[in-house]
Amino acid sequence: MKLELPAGTFRAYLFDCDGTIADSMPLHYIAWKKALGEWGCEFDEDLFYKWGGKPAAEIIATLNQMNGLHMPVEAVGERKEGLYFDQLPQLKPVPEVLEHIEAQYGRIPFAVVSGGKRISVVNSLTTLGLLDKFETIVGAEDYKNSKPAPDAFLIAAARVGVAPKDCLVFEDTDMGIQAATAAGMTSVKVPLPLERQA
Repeated sequence: MKLELPAGTFRAYLFDCDGTIADSMPLHYIAWKKALGEWGCEFDEDLFYKWGGKPAAEIIATLNQMNGLHMPVEAVGERKEGLYFDQLPQLKPVPEVLEHIEAQYGRIPFAVVSGGKRISVVNSLTTLGLLDKFETIVGAEDYKNSKPAPDAFLIAAARVGVAPKDCLVFEDTDMGIQAATAAGMTSVKVPLPLERQA
């Protein structure tokens, strides 16, 4: 499968990390199931993908409200990250996106814009040998309003010095696409793992 890009000349590429550069969503889901299972909390796979791009603290707080639970947000978030890091040796890139990174690297600036914390992004990109290809990483620590708000993408555009209208966003979630649109950027949707195998 090839990832077709929208028409136009783009002066910067902005990439989500999980599910876009790194084929990490299945590994994150395993980590979530285990961390939440320790608190007797279910996390449906469809909901997990629907919430892609939401910071971990928001996910845990929302699940607490939905299920009448009192899971400690920070502790469960750290436990989940640790379980994800344990699986990093299995991590692979998304080939359809890697192709575009390799084709344009050195010609235009790249940034990563993630709902995850910077440490998680850095660990994933280091595992894939791609960390040095990105000018900047915008992680959950860098903005107040998470996707679908445009904040994270606007920060990335400012950091690479390119106007939002000249940025192309690579995203695998509807929330991420909404955020890119709100930022005045063109985007391309990266299919979910099951869709890529079809």
